[in-house]
Amino acid sequence: MCRTHAQADVASGVNVAARELLPTNVIPRHYHVTLEPNFKDFTFDGTVVIDLDVAEDSKSISLHTLELDVHSATVSSEGQTVSSSPKISYNETTQVTTFDFDNEVPKGKKAQLEIKFTGQLNDKMAGFYRSTYKKEDGSQGLLAVSQMEPTDARRSFPCFDEPSLKAEFTVTLIADKNLTCLSNMDVSGETEVQSKQTNAAKKAVTFNKSPLMSTYLVAFVVGELNYIETNEFRVPVRVYAPPGQDIEHGRFSLNLAAKTLAFYEKVFGIEFPLPKMDQIAIPDFAQGAMENWGLVTYRVVDLLLDEKASGAATKERVAEVVQHELAHQWFGNLVTMDWWDGLWLNEGFATWASWYSCNIFYPEWKVWETYVVDNLQRALSLDSLRSSHPIEVPVKRADEINQIFDAISYSKGSCVLRMISTYLGEDTFLEGVRRYLKKHAYGNTQTGDLWASLAEASGKGVEDVMQVWTKNIGYPVVTVEEKGDNTVKLKQNRFLRTGDTKPEEDKVIYPVFLGLRTKDGIDESQTLSKREDTFKVPNNDFFKLNANHTGLYRTSYSPERLAKLGEAAKNGLLSVEDRAGMIADAGALATSGYQKTSGVLNLLKGFETETEFVVWNEIIGRVASVQSAWMFEDKAVRDGLEAFLRELVSAKAHQLGWEFSEKDGHIEQQFKAMLFGSAGLSGDQKIIDTAKEMFKKYMAGDRSAVHPNIRGSVFSMALKHGGKEEYDAVLDFYRKSTNSDERNTALRCLGRAKDPELIKRTLDLLFSGEVKDQDIYMPTAGLRSHPEGIEALYEWMTQNWEKLVEKLPPALSMLGTMVTIFTSSFTKKEQLAKVEQFFADKSTNGFDQSLAQSLDAIRSKISWVERDREDVAAWVKENTKSS
Repeated sequence: MCRTHAQADVASGVNVAARELLPTNVIPRHYHVTLEPNFKDFTFDGTVVIDLDVAEDSKSISLHTLELDVHSATVSSEGQTVSSSPKISYNETTQVTTFDFDNEVPKGKKAQLEIKFTGQLNDKMAGFYRSTYKKEDGSQGLLAVSQMEPTDARRSFPCFDEPSLKAEFTVTLIADKNLTCLSNMDVSGETEVQSKQTNAAKKAVTFNKSPLMSTYLVAFVVGELNYIETNEFRVPVRVYAPPGQDIEHGRFSLNLAAKTLAFYEKVFGIEFPLPKMDQIAIPDFAQGAMENWGLVTYRVVDLLLDEKASGAATKERVAEVVQHELAHQWFGNLVTMDWWDGLWLNEGFATWASWYSCNIFYPEWKVWETYVVDNLQRALSLDSLRSSHPIEVPVKRADEINQIFDAISYSKGSCVLRMISTYLGEDTFLEGVRRYLKKHAYGNTQTGDLWASLAEASGKGVEDVMQVWTKNIGYPVVTVEEKGDNTVKLKQNRFLRTGDTKPEEDKVIYPVFLGLRTKDGIDESQTLSKREDTFKVPNNDFFKLNANHTGLYRTSYSPERLAKLGEAAKNGLLSVEDRAGMIADAGALATSGYQKTSGVLNLLKGFETETEFVVWNEIIGRVASVQSAWMFEDKAVRDGLEAFLRELVSAKAHQLGWEFSEKDGHIEQQFKAMLFGSAGLSGDQKIIDTAKEMFKKYMAGDRSAVHPNIRGSVFSMALKHGGKEEYDAVLDFYRKSTNSDERNTALRCLGRAKDPELIKRTLDLLFSGEVKDQDIYMPTAGLRSHPEGIEALYEWMTQNWEKLVEKLPPALSMLGTMVTIFTSSFTKKEQLAKVEQFFADKSTNGFDQSLAQSLDAIRSKISWVERDREDVAAWVKENTKSS
């Protein structure tokens, strides 16, 4: 049965009072949306007919609109006109249009609201918008495409734009006869119509009625498109792309999608319910991809893969994105959170499912090892800030919703699911997921519904354990104190990166799954469920908590135990995940003052015999985090840290080499590439000379001179050690390449050039019109690698603030990302004060969370450097040859 908002929330005890929700007097059941985009003046004409159930006696209907001009409206009920000209009013703050009429429609009746309107085919990558691409002849092509999540369906057509107000949708698109029209469903028919805009004959393409779904999943595309198709799945699967893109580059994603849909049908125990699955590459796209039911939209680089021009890491990213979006077809689309505070249910699960399926499809990629240094660290990093938020975060308004599409909803959400799947066992966990999907198909849920299904499948009290993790901010650090006679005392406290947890911030007691690894294996049965407790460990003097790092916590050992674990790592007693996770914990604990930074540097130094990519990835990442905190410190210390990294990685880089062949496995390719880049960028002269030579040949036209796996590193070294000539070559390469992956590499590297004139040219690109708004963050990447670039980024932001806000509206997510980029690399008190002062008199709606997190990150670096400045200087002096 379909409950109203109020019933659902009273039943579950959710405080709904603070949410901005529409009145519940009518309930939408079906929309017929007709749209005709105008590519000349960038508008679209629309009509929507909404069938409604009347839940209360009604003399008004309120729904969402944004940047739509409503021309007329008619309200009717069961064949009788109620009002042909209702009074129309608009509330700009809540984005609600209200239609008032004199004749009441009684409760229990059916009603119909027809609205004629015009909208903006905008360039903000939100709602129904325009995207541009270069045709093969060099001219510009246009597409009309859509992005509704979270709250932009209301820019496309008047609607009840809340996820729990599911309805069926019939869509008609009117377009020139040569254009392709796509929507969520397959085509039911096509007729010839007269265009209202030009009087010319056009086609009206009507699509079959959709199942019940939320407004944020509706999608439309109109434009010139090519496609490839496979029949390897029960229903047709296609990949579309505009002209100018090689459609054959969609082959990898096409085949993967067909296999993944079949796999998910089996795993979830429910057939994919739509008659087709389209995936389309969009040239302007704010996110990575969007899971619209039956019509998934992607950034070009996340769907199309040219295996000759892209490296192993890009291939893995494409696979992960495709499998993430397809997991949503069940988890999110078929079963949807009832409000945005449950966003993590969508994103956390799709993230977990993409890793789970990737591991089964590509076991040689060992993605669960990567997960520990990627997803887990991303979650633990953001969640160690005071300004983080709970996984289930209360959100009230549209401009708050965009801000929670972050590492907490995606990464921490998926880590919590990984933790519970380890605790229950994967098979039991998936049985619970199947029950959840079957019970709630075509409906809306809250987090407690998932816990209930998992509890039913496992017979364990899941909710009590899990809600501590989802309803509270942060996570614990577990301090290990060895008591002799094979006993350890464990104590948990909230972990903050700034190292200044206050008693009132440390009240939550987490159920910490200990995952005790000994020589006898892993004991998953023990939980630390109070502030402190004692546990037995075996007397063979080897133990480690949080085996494989499936738990969401840091572990603080004594320096002696850490040294013993370093030895255990060498002796093969620790898994790859254990070794990488242990290094990550040690690094984070140094940041917050639990350990000395010199202790971590010593630990890393002891890993020179390490053989695994993932562990080296974490080693290099931890040295980089010290380097970024020490960015504005004494040059001798900075040079010493660079020399330490070089000494750490060079021998291994030369041993593995930088030639790539068919024989190299997926991981080995990434390993070689990472070491080559790390050694070269930390000053290995032989590698720098090699990179310069490769660069010269590559830019002279020999595209085989630089393997795609190391293209970014070669460009970065050429720019770091070069000048105007190298800069011009990379910029020219960006302008001439038609491959998105190549173009992105060039953009990301440009900022490595430190010359003030070249820094200015890099920053000028942001508003030049040459870089798409979706890529505006890319040229900033290289600038964050040196003090001059970091200072220049901030100065540029302060000088261009008004224009930035105009270009990237605060209600959309890109502005928050840019604020983080412009500010978070600072490390000093006076820099922090400068940022605080700049924003003191500005509205931060829409990015207040990003800003608070940025300021917290700066504070954590300030306290870290103040605490360990002398410690690091002394260590560097003693331990590096060049100091």
